[in-house]
Amino acid sequence: MMRHPLDVLLDELRESAEMPAQASLYHLSSLAAEEVARVREVWPYLPVELRRRLTTRLVELAEADFEMDFGAIFRLGLEDEDAEVRTAAIEGLWEDEDVRLVPLLVARLREDEAVTVRAAAATSLGRFILLGELEKIRPKPHGLAYNALLAACQAADEDIEVRRRALESLAYIDNETVVELIREAYAAPEEKVRISAVFAMGRSADTRWASQVRQELFSPNPELRYEAARACGELQLTEATPELEELADDADPEVQEAALWALGQIGGDKAREILERYCLAEDEATRTAAEAALDELEFLHGDLSEFFTRLIREPDW
Repeated sequence: MMRHPLDVLLDELRESAEMPAQASLYHLSSLAAEEVARVREVWPYLPVELRRRLTTRLVELAEADFEMDFGAIFRLGLEDEDAEVRTAAIEGLWEDEDVRLVPLLVARLREDEAVTVRAAAATSLGRFILLGELEKIRPKPHGLAYNALLAACQAADEDIEVRRRALESLAYIDNETVVELIREAYAAPEEKVRISAVFAMGRSADTRWASQVRQELFSPNPELRYEAARACGELQLTEATPELEELADDADPEVQEAALWALGQIGGDKAREILERYCLAEDEATRTAAEAALDELEFLHGDLSEFFTRLIREPDW
């Protein structure tokens, strides 16, 4: 009688501290309730290094193939005694919109001893804030996430990494409390907090921040330039097109790509002309970024018939 592949995998994990073959890991996808119970029996007894490597690898596989669903394993990971496993598990749940996750993530944000776990939970709760703002989830889980994030952001004794991630997640909300938090963060002495403030300005979709965002486009810090460029795109600041054209030649390749992306979001004849020019760049990464941005421009602002004609002509797109 053939044994279930999951049982074969679990036996392999019990007997060896080595990572199984990648093909075997797919048996951890889309587990039924009784299969989850079998994994739960084995999981705590695996060596911590193996649990770390397994969780991280499953996150990578899930990102590479959207049909893979390792959510049950990541939920087990939330309860793991190891902070690295808990952090990776939260990251693995990044697309999971099940509102039953909200109290679990809130508990991690409020109570976990590890800064990395609390910061990951703060980031992960952001999608539930967005879903609440879009009225795609009920007010109760939205309110639970909001109150937990607000408390973390305002807690003077909380680690700066957690506070800044909480601010980024709160940025979807349009109220004066959040506006004031962004304003305070932008005035903070810590550069990391200012980076999060600029990120939050873009995410807010509120053009009241236009002058601050444009001001940071030529910051000495490439992280600030990157976030400012992204924010210009999210705020669709047409007036920032000349500065973004300059940043498309930035010394930092990530800033270059952010500037090209922003031009695709903003649209207009000038942005199109810049992107078409960079589509002829010698550097492959620059060309790829410019082509993707031009596709975005056509989709968001152009003639959709032209956009779909391009798709037909570019089968590898």
